[in-house]
Amino acid sequence: MAQQNQQQNHQQNQLVMEVDEPVPQTEQLRMDQTRNDAGGFVWVVDDMKRFRRFVVLGSETPTYNTDDRKLGRENAQSLLRLLKNGRGIEVVNEILKYSVEGRTAKLNPLILAFAICARLGDLKTKQRAYEVLDQICRIPTHLFLFVVNSKILSKPGSGWGKASRKAIKKWYTQKEAIKLAMDVTKYQKCEGWSHADIARVTHPMSDKPSIQCVLKYAVRGYEEMIASFPMSQDNTNELETLLNFFKAVEEIKKLTTKEEDRVVELIEGQNLVREHVPTGCLGSMKVWNALLKKMPMTAMMHNLNKMTSIGLLAEGSPQVKNVCDKLQNEDLLRNARIHPFNMLLALKTYESGKGEKGSLEWKANVEITKALEKAFYLSFKNVEPTGKSYMLAMDVSGSMQASECIGASTMKPHVASAAMAMMTARTEEHHEFVAFSHEIVPMKISSNMNLDEVLKICNEIPMGSTDCAQPMLYALYNNLKIDVFIVYTDSETYYGDVHPREALAKYRHHSGIHNAKLIVVAMTSNGFTIADPDDPGMLDIVGFDSAAPQVMREFILGNF
Repeated sequence: MAQQNQQQNHQQNQLVMEVDEPVPQTEQLRMDQTRNDAGGFVWVVDDMKRFRRFVVLGSETPTYNTDDRKLGRENAQSLLRLLKNGRGIEVVNEILKYSVEGRTAKLNPLILAFAICARLGDLKTKQRAYEVLDQICRIPTHLFLFVVNSKILSKPGSGWGKASRKAIKKWYTQKEAIKLAMDVTKYQKCEGWSHADIARVTHPMSDKPSIQCVLKYAVRGYEEMIASFPMSQDNTNELETLLNFFKAVEEIKKLTTKEEDRVVELIEGQNLVREHVPTGCLGSMKVWNALLKKMPMTAMMHNLNKMTSIGLLAEGSPQVKNVCDKLQNEDLLRNARIHPFNMLLALKTYESGKGEKGSLEWKANVEITKALEKAFYLSFKNVEPTGKSYMLAMDVSGSMQASECIGASTMKPHVASAAMAMMTARTEEHHEFVAFSHEIVPMKISSNMNLDEVLKICNEIPMGSTDCAQPMLYALYNNLKIDVFIVYTDSETYYGDVHPREALAKYRHHSGIHNAKLIVVAMTSNGFTIADPDDPGMLDIVGFDSAAPQVMREFILGNF
């Protein structure tokens, strides 16, 4: 078998070298090409696509980096050009769509783009931006980031105009009073700004006593609020509900572990959440038991480690049954829209018994581990197919099992690769799977396999040197029609006679799929890439965190 693969590898390389002479860059290959300043023919990436790239990636270069990077106007030049060319309303509508549909990997680029439209756009763009502010900035964290970016973008000495004040007033005054009360107590500060700071510059006001009550609390504090809105039999039910809620929020702040029974009463009586509970009480099993009863799916997953560490999720306990039932409830999983990779990351982190950051440690509960694994398989139903034809190529060199994924350190690169292979097999109709080192090995991965079965197939393939050109050469040699090549590697490539970029160019030319894409997922970042940064059909994923699958999907669908 090894001799047969080596022979095919040699034939693939020879094919690339012997096929028709490539069209020189000084000649037009297709009608949709244009001549650049140097005289070569290229494809133009229009400003709207570059803008979408910025919103999703945080930069206009085709690289998604798991590390947070400081953003600035210089990274959004395409957006500024769109505004200058009178396309501001179109841009705001695009931001709204991406926000509502949850299509961005990180929050900061989207909020920065929105602030640029609101502060630097023309009159109609500003009007449209402020019209939809409450739809894009849905929680206080979003609003705080918008205010911070707006201040940075504003000219020195300029204040908040009538339109901006009106929009922020709407954000505070158009909600249900109890929902606003939960928001201002759950999310109190961000980026050095508080609700009181925002109120001082925008002056939100309302004719509704209930909203006035919440604003008074957020800006002036509990004592002044209760002086203005005392408990009384004449209060409406809505106002009385608010006063009781704020009273509970203030009381719980002062309680200690010795008063855990009262903490539980307040949580259950007023639907308080973890953010309301003082840190000193978060070591109590009773407190976490009260929080768990109404905890949403995503919050529950994030807190499994803590609840296990304090002993709440002991084997055979009713709390474990509650958690396992939720994790295996298809309706809850679907409504939470949890991606399979996020579920796998939760599983591997829980199994590891220690957090990526901090000193928290726990002994994983076997029942919960099994429930998380089942939830991983059930969550594949949340992924919508793209309808594209895939080749998913997994580097099986030794280094893929020796290191950790950047951005997901609890997972080895070969495990993350196998998980994504499963996702493709279960959601896409047209797919090919190959393993590669210095040679290519087809893999039979079907939609009914579990993760261990996929890993077993990968582990049986002999390791070798890394040649990342192999997937494209294999597709060319076998006349396969592939829209997207996804290569999972550590980028430690040196073997072979053909550069990956040249292999893709040859494949595009001879297959007729001129927009065939290549995604290079560098599971570990060593500062190098095999993707051409000047090719709009190539995307770098530097490290692999929970946001990477969404970035890849947006790129595959041509949204940036």
